[in-house]
Amino acid sequence: MSVFDIVLLFLAGFLSGAVNAVAGGGTFITFGAMTLAGLPPIIASATSSVTQFPGYITSTLAYSTDIRHFWRGALLLCLISAAGALAGALILLALSNPSFRALVPWLLLAATALFAAGPWLKPAPKPGDEASVGSLAGSVAQFATAIYGGFFGAGMGVMMLATLGLTQTGDYHRLNALKNMLAVVIAAVAIIVFVSGGVVAWPQAIVMIPGGALGGYAGVWIAKRVPQNAVRGFVVAVGLFLAFYYFAKG
Repeated sequence: MSVFDIVLLFLAGFLSGAVNAVAGGGTFITFGAMTLAGLPPIIASATSSVTQFPGYITSTLAYSTDIRHFWRGALLLCLISAAGALAGALILLALSNPSFRALVPWLLLAATALFAAGPWLKPAPKPGDEASVGSLAGSVAQFATAIYGGFFGAGMGVMMLATLGLTQTGDYHRLNALKNMLAVVIAAVAIIVFVSGGVVAWPQAIVMIPGGALGGYAGVWIAKRVPQNAVRGFVVAVGLFLAFYYFAKG
């Protein structure tokens, strides 16, 4: 890696951690930075999963009190999420870089649209309701979301929160806690597959992870001073730029 690449990746990790803390969407930044640094898209996507994982862990720990109330009931969704993530990650590894590259701009456009619509996809608050996690529709929707999460992952959190809001009961914070818990499972399974497949760029990941940790801490400061819509607009702009970049690059 050149000095420029190191600086680019560290700053991307920092921005990713910051925007995840405020509005989500950090995957757009990490994936984009790694592709601009010359990594093939499959390796960039797999490595991005590694760099995002610490944030999933910390956000889940922040909801530990809520998770204590429903974790036993959520075990089935965890198993479903693991199976879906395994399928998605294996599908990614089965593709060639040219094949995946052809899909990337469409995936980015879809994920950007989903992320932009995030505020309208949030579940309506249901104060006092316990999080129920046993519905068939919820299981099917979670399996599909987990496949996407294992395959690409950008916008996964928004997608999962929307489907959980439609298929489960519980107030927003408990659904968000469940989403974070399931995201850890999806990311962990995908990372195991990617590491076993030898598609993780560890030097780049090592550069980005400390930046992400610092960015997550700084995100608290940013959240108090920068409107969430401004951060969301920045992430959408990055997603559109990357999509058109891949369309133009062919």
